[in-house]
Amino acid sequence: MSSIRQATSPSADAARKVRVGVVGVGYLGRFHARIYNDMPDVELVGVVDIDAQSARSTAKKHGCKAYTDSVELLDQVEAVSIVVPTVAHLQVARPFLERGVHMLVEKPIAPSYQESLEIVELAERDNLILQVGHLERFNAGVMALAEHVSNAQFIEVHRLGTFVERATDVDVVTDLMIHDIDIATSLVKAKIKDVTAFGISVLTEHVDIANARLEFENGAVANVTASRVSNKKLRRIRVFGQNTYYGLNYIDQQLEILRTKPSEVDSSRREIVTERLNIEPRPPLDAELRDFIEAVRERRRPLVDGWVGLEAVRVAQLVKDKITACMQ
Repeated sequence: MSSIRQATSPSADAARKVRVGVVGVGYLGRFHARIYNDMPDVELVGVVDIDAQSARSTAKKHGCKAYTDSVELLDQVEAVSIVVPTVAHLQVARPFLERGVHMLVEKPIAPSYQESLEIVELAERDNLILQVGHLERFNAGVMALAEHVSNAQFIEVHRLGTFVERATDVDVVTDLMIHDIDIATSLVKAKIKDVTAFGISVLTEHVDIANARLEFENGAVANVTASRVSNKKLRRIRVFGQNTYYGLNYIDQQLEILRTKPSEVDSSRREIVTERLNIEPRPPLDAELRDFIEAVRERRRPLVDGWVGLEAVRVAQLVKDKITACMQ
């Protein structure tokens, strides 16, 4: 893994605006454009979309240029967000990386491990910043959880949602579960030893409900469930450690910590002490894009770099392979 080059003139770098573009201004890409446009140290140069009307309307709203071909943006930006369908990530990303443009690519990096690896290696070759859009890592509650957990032994995650038409071109593992695969592996910090999984399709031709059990080499276990056909929305992670329990509601970003201690009445017994952290919720996408811009300015690795995103793709593929084997 190569290192990121340091900026040659920190003072000059801090004074200028980072020239940024957004490729793909559908549902999520429009948020990228708005947030970049609101950043005082960023110049939103242009947006790209094969839907000319979407490109023009977004560009008009933010006072930038509109394009229907990302090639037109290549020589105008030093950083770019790639927010197109996953199947097109490599095709769209390659020219920018070959031109030396830093990149935030939405998760997953690409449909396959091999294509994902190619994107990561292109960025590494020229010491470019590559950030992968694992948005949940920038949830204020998740960041607090990462600061407090030191010895995760068992993790249980439920990410359930009602059915929406968007993103039904991929399975629920790629669409939703990959977030929690990434979070679980970041908390355990050990290699995965074994994976078991099961899933079924309900409303689409892809798997809509899935459960995976990840066993790590240090003995830790993560049980992850994802559904996009539930009748209510639930996003919660529970982490168990030695004499400690952490419960986080992803939606309200609040973290509850339960610890055991010797009873003050009977020292031979233990009692539970509950602590609820006062965490100020914040929009995760704002934090994610801010981290990307600061990584570009400081020439440092972002929180979720290409290698982290690549590992999430690898494990997600293992889960999908296990599901496929069960369905045959």
